[in-house]
Amino acid sequence: MSTEPDHAEQPFTVGFISLGCAKNLVDSETMAGKLLDEQILLAHDPEEADIIIINTCSFINDAREESIEIILQTCELKKNGRCRAIIVAGCMPQRYEHELEINLPEVDAFIGLDELENVPDIVRRLQNGEKNIFQVSKAPTKLYEPGETRMLFTGGPYAYVKIGDGCNHRCAFCAIPAIRGHRRSRSIKNIVGEVEHLLENGVSELNLVSQDVTSYGKDRHDGAELCILLKELASIGGEFWIRLLYAFPSLVTDELLAVMGETDAICNYLDVPVQHSHPEILATMRRAGTTSSVRSLPQHARTIVPGITLRTTCLVGFPGETDEHFQHLASYARTAQFDHLGVFTYSSEDGTAAADLPHQVNSALAEERRRRLLSAQRDLLLEKNGELIGQDDKILLEMPSSDNAGEWIARSRRQAPEIDGEVIVSKVPAEYRAGAFVTVTYTAMAEYDMRAEFASLRSEGDDNGS
Repeated sequence: MSTEPDHAEQPFTVGFISLGCAKNLVDSETMAGKLLDEQILLAHDPEEADIIIINTCSFINDAREESIEIILQTCELKKNGRCRAIIVAGCMPQRYEHELEINLPEVDAFIGLDELENVPDIVRRLQNGEKNIFQVSKAPTKLYEPGETRMLFTGGPYAYVKIGDGCNHRCAFCAIPAIRGHRRSRSIKNIVGEVEHLLENGVSELNLVSQDVTSYGKDRHDGAELCILLKELASIGGEFWIRLLYAFPSLVTDELLAVMGETDAICNYLDVPVQHSHPEILATMRRAGTTSSVRSLPQHARTIVPGITLRTTCLVGFPGETDEHFQHLASYARTAQFDHLGVFTYSSEDGTAAADLPHQVNSALAEERRRRLLSAQRDLLLEKNGELIGQDDKILLEMPSSDNAGEWIARSRRQAPEIDGEVIVSKVPAEYRAGAFVTVTYTAMAEYDMRAEFASLRSEGDDNGS
C-alpha cells in the first residue's frame, strides 16, 4: 500500500511564509495577488499547502539564521506533511545566488527579487513535477505595481504601501543596496490608485515604506517628491491615517514637517533611524552628512510639529566604537527623548565597507551596550505613558481581544503597527468593527502598552491626540 499522501480530492494550494521587514511583506502580498490572478488558490496555513513560498530576509546575521531555520523546518513538511515543493524567494537568493542552491538541495526552486512576478509560472512548473529551478538576476531593476487582487497579510485594518525600492545611500554597515539595487520610485498616479483601492476595501491606515521614504521621487525626473505625494494622498477624502516609516535624518526638511503638521490625515509620527550620535562613528559609518541633523532634529521637529512622535534606531558595537563614543550616544538618547527607540548590535556583513574595518567590538560588549540603551529607553517610555493616564485620544480599533468580551486591541497615532505597543480598550459597544476610529480615555499602563476605556465617537475637532 502506498504511503504517499492523497492529493486527488484536495484543491491545489500555495502557502506563504513572509520573513523580515514590511517591504518584504508587500512583496509577499504582491506575489499572492499574482497567483490569484492566475486562479491559483492560497492556503490559510502553510502546513495545508501543496507548495510553500518562503520570502526570505538576509539583512543581518540574525535574519539569515531565522530564514535558514524556517527553510529547514519547512523542508520537514515535505517528509511528513502535505507539502510537495518549496520555493525560496527574495533577499537570500538575491544575495547568495548559487550558495543556497548548493547548501539547500531540499529546496525545489529559488527566485530572486526581479523574478517575483514569475511566481505563477514557477508554481505551475513545480506542480508538473519540475525540480531544481533557479531564477535570480544579477541586479534587481524592476519595480512592482501591486494589482487590485493584492492580498493583505497584515491581519488588521492597515496596509503597507511601498512607494519605492532600492537605496542609493552607501552606509558602511548596510548590504541593502547590494541586495535591492538602486533607488526606484513609483509614480504618484500609481500610488494614489493603489491607496484608493485599499481605502475602498476597508483599510484605515496606510504605512508608507521604502528603504528611505524621504528620497522618494529623486530618481524620476517628473517632479514627484514626498510632500507632493502626501498632499495628493491626503486629498482623497474620507477618514484614514497616513504614517511615514524609514526617513533619512538629513533629508527631513522643514517643508515635510510643515506638511505633516498641517495635514490631519498624516500622523504626527516620524521614524528616522539616526544609527549613532558621535561624529567620528557617523563618519566611519559613511553617514557624516547626517551629523548636524542627528544633533538638531528632535528639538527642531518638535518645534515645527508640537507633539510629534519620534522613533529611531541605533547601532551599537560598530567597529571602533569606544566607551566614550557609546557614552556620547547614551547621553544623546537621554537628551533627545525619542518616544520609541530600537537598538541593534553591529553585524559584520560580507561586501560592506565596515566588514574590513579594524577594531571590531566584542559581541558581548556590544550586547551589554544594547541592553543599557534599551533599559534607559524603557524607563523613559513608562514615564511618557504615565503622563497619558486620564487623557482622551483617538485610536484605531484593530481586532477584538480573545480574552474579554467588549475588549479590543487598538493603536494610537503614536504607535506604528507591530513595533510600538498597543492600546487595550475596554467597554467598546458591540456595534463597532475593526477599522473604526473611536475616542478613548487612558486609564492605566500595561508595561509597554496602554489600557483605555471607550469614551464616545467624537468629531475630529474634539480629538486631543497627536
